[in-house]
Amino acid sequence: MKIKEIITVLEEMAPLAYAEDFDNVGLLLGNQDDKATGVLICHDALESVIEEAIAKNCNFVICFHPIIFSGIKKITGKNYVERSVLKAIKNDIAIYAVHTALDNHKSGVNKIFCDALGLINTKILIPKLNFIQKLVTYTIPENAEQVRNALFDAGAGKIGNYDNCSFTSKGVGTYKGNEDSNPEIGERFEFVEAQEIKIEVTFEKHLQSKILKALFKNHIYEEVAYQIYDLQNSHQNIGLGMVGELENPISEVEFFLLVKTKMQCGGIRHSSLLGKSIKKVAVLGGSGSFAIKNAIQAEADVFLTADLKYHNFYEAENQIVLADIGHFESERYTKNYIVDYLKEKITNFAFVLSEENTNPVKYL
Repeated sequence: MKIKEIITVLEEMAPLAYAEDFDNVGLLLGNQDDKATGVLICHDALESVIEEAIAKNCNFVICFHPIIFSGIKKITGKNYVERSVLKAIKNDIAIYAVHTALDNHKSGVNKIFCDALGLINTKILIPKLNFIQKLVTYTIPENAEQVRNALFDAGAGKIGNYDNCSFTSKGVGTYKGNEDSNPEIGERFEFVEAQEIKIEVTFEKHLQSKILKALFKNHIYEEVAYQIYDLQNSHQNIGLGMVGELENPISEVEFFLLVKTKMQCGGIRHSSLLGKSIKKVAVLGGSGSFAIKNAIQAEADVFLTADLKYHNFYEAENQIVLADIGHFESERYTKNYIVDYLKEKITNFAFVLSEENTNPVKYL
């Protein structure tokens, strides 16, 4: 199996278009046309993980955090990033990162976080904006069903928990072809009035080329009239963080003991307890201080995240309990999810879960 075949499956799990603009996801190192001898899935592609890959005959490493995040001007082995990259290059090992492409997926990092805590009724905390487009096109009634179904097959017409969503209306279209035209209805230089169907569908913007290809292939007209609009609607199934509920309310102390056990935390830093039961929980794996206001607006009783600074805790304003459970801890089951997903989709290949603990934070 070639590396690019595995990448295709990976990008079904975590489309690169879902990633944040600041991120560096996808194939970071290596040739996608190389054959894969084995795949090692890890949290961080450190030098020790590359050595593990070599020992286990894996020439493809899939990591959650991108080992190359910002620009590299030199590769001399002076820091942990350069050492990892050098060792990977010397041993023909490819590296691929998923990071926020999986963070933003409804079944990704934060759903894994919620599932570990047993939360129910989950939904995205910060739905992704500027990600939905709308296609409007026109065709004759006899061609409408074919066009609409082709657009659905290409990924259009999905709204929340529904698919095959569209709006259709009737009208009259007009046109007159020139000497180079070859009209399906009427003749050159003839003014034609035709009964037409207007079809409207929404789609995720990264699917635009696929949607248009389906439109042009299945439309009966020589020249296809269409418009594409950017919508301001938020995408309720893509975004950062998640909110869920405990099946039964518990005290703040009981809740933190649950978190500490389920997420295997070395410690939990938190704001003042409010003496209220915990029912509604907001989570954001990794660094999530930017989402404190969103968690408050969601009326969560507690917000679990990582990398909170001293002054972030003041932002609780006695409206919510903020808790920093550790960056690695909040994402610890992500690599397990990736392994399970790949094993389910590709049953005849060796996917290996890294045994290296790459958490740089230690606790007494």
